[in-house]
Amino acid sequence: MSSPVHSNDHDFEIKPSPHLETQISTIKSPTSEENRQQGWFSNFKDGFKPMKLDNVDPNMTELEKANFIAASTPAERAMKPRHLKMIAMGSCIGTGLFIGTGTTLRTGGPAGILIAFFIVGIQVYCVIQALAEIAVAFPTSGSFVQYATRFVSAPFGFATAWIYAINWIIVLPLELVAASLTIQFWNTEINSAAWVVIFYFFIMFIHLFGAKAYGEAEFWFSLIKLVTVIGFIIFGIVIDCGGGPNSDGYLGGKYFHDPGAFANGFKGVCSVLVTASFAMQGTELTGLAAAETANPRKNIPSACKQVLWRIIIFFMVCLTILGLLVPYTDKRLMGSGSADASASPFVISIRNAGVKGLPSVVNVVIMLSVLSVGNTAVFACSRCVASLANQGFAPKIFDYIDQQGRPLGGYFISFLFGLLCFLAAYKDEDTIFTWMMAISGLSTLFTWSSIILVHIRFRHALKYQGRSTDELVYTSQTGLFGSYFALTLCILILIAQFWIALFPIGKSPNPTDFFHAYLTAPVWFFLYIFWVFYKRDFRPWIPLKDLDIDEGRREVSLVLVQQEIEEEKAYLRTKPFYYRIMKFLC
Repeated sequence: MSSPVHSNDHDFEIKPSPHLETQISTIKSPTSEENRQQGWFSNFKDGFKPMKLDNVDPNMTELEKANFIAASTPAERAMKPRHLKMIAMGSCIGTGLFIGTGTTLRTGGPAGILIAFFIVGIQVYCVIQALAEIAVAFPTSGSFVQYATRFVSAPFGFATAWIYAINWIIVLPLELVAASLTIQFWNTEINSAAWVVIFYFFIMFIHLFGAKAYGEAEFWFSLIKLVTVIGFIIFGIVIDCGGGPNSDGYLGGKYFHDPGAFANGFKGVCSVLVTASFAMQGTELTGLAAAETANPRKNIPSACKQVLWRIIIFFMVCLTILGLLVPYTDKRLMGSGSADASASPFVISIRNAGVKGLPSVVNVVIMLSVLSVGNTAVFACSRCVASLANQGFAPKIFDYIDQQGRPLGGYFISFLFGLLCFLAAYKDEDTIFTWMMAISGLSTLFTWSSIILVHIRFRHALKYQGRSTDELVYTSQTGLFGSYFALTLCILILIAQFWIALFPIGKSPNPTDFFHAYLTAPVWFFLYIFWVFYKRDFRPWIPLKDLDIDEGRREVSLVLVQQEIEEEKAYLRTKPFYYRIMKFLC
């Protein structure tokens, strides 16, 4: 069962945890012959029966049991490479880019948003590389939600996982309402509540068919978004060069000089940092889907590498074009709603150019983007809730996973809170939704910080236990230095957001604006302190010697994997230089 791995200095064996040696999980599912005999409907109905894990050792500790269940959960593994790559490329292209850039342009100016998104983009690349290394080594159900408890501490994992879950619980009803409001762009007389119902059941229908349906839906959603962004970049270059119907000639960098490159100086740039983090939320989903892809070693790194292209093309280039076409003083950037397409700088630039019909096309894409985020919210929330229940952080009933790998307990929670979308008919719904968003406003930064901290702890545990990165089938391109750098950026952004929350731009200090911008932090600390005293667990972290760095690895023979990697490297050495560069980046 164990396989020798040779390092440069000494030989040693990687031995899986004794629980994996002795406890073999079996899944009670029909054979292919039985499937043919029972018929489609019977198979579909039986798929909802609970997954069974036999022979789980009752002597395991809570942490060991959680790790064992996460490693043994038979996620459907239906995610194909094209699904993961498109999720990685398009998961964070949504309202944050199409709508949110209106606010960031107004508060930061065209140069301010480029600087802020560039800083966050570097941070995101370091985070996703760290996550790829851990997710390939441990493609467990729950991914980084599980890792925080395993490699840091139970209180830290409890607080971080719940903040992440709450974020996606809240996002679903918000996005359903936002999707219904996009219809108002065409001044339809149909009540928004009717569209809410349609979109609610549409997303529910997708997840009825599990991870494969989610991946397929996200593939097409993301493809449409990518085509739209690329088309807009080409359109923007033409317009900036004076090619539009209402063109006043060559624009060039006019708006960088008048009204200027920065709207509120350094403070304006700081205000954009958290918005940029929110816009790139979803990058970590490739790690959450780790257990649901057939070949994590090849699929996850390839998907994660493409984050670099997304940052360069779909954010930096696109934001540069927007800064060239729309001045930050444009009154229309003051849109009131999160789905107000008329406030989108994309729509404003198209209208300024006098191109008819395109604003409606962009609004359709905005609506699909909002639905895509809602679809993602269910996927992320359900896996997170199941992981919480496995770790003992939530009622046991929510760890119900059926024979098709669908976390039905997580689906129940997600769709139950999704019913909050019907608050859209309430007169004070704006106030309610604003405070709901405040709870999870900084959740992205806390999640990324936990991923980075897990990577740092994992690397130190390897070194402490006399192991090396030679046994890893994929290592982060940014290494340990990149993780320390990204963690430093997370801390600095949290400090900058605290400053902006305490002294908002154009306003006097007030508690309402402060908690709207910074409520996540006290909620996280409350959850952390609660678990510390509830479980009497006062350890800030698990000692390096006690960290389990074996259980949960899917690869059986690391020697064979290393041999395969060497063969791939040898093959690459025979290829031209440009091909090797492409493989390194993609």
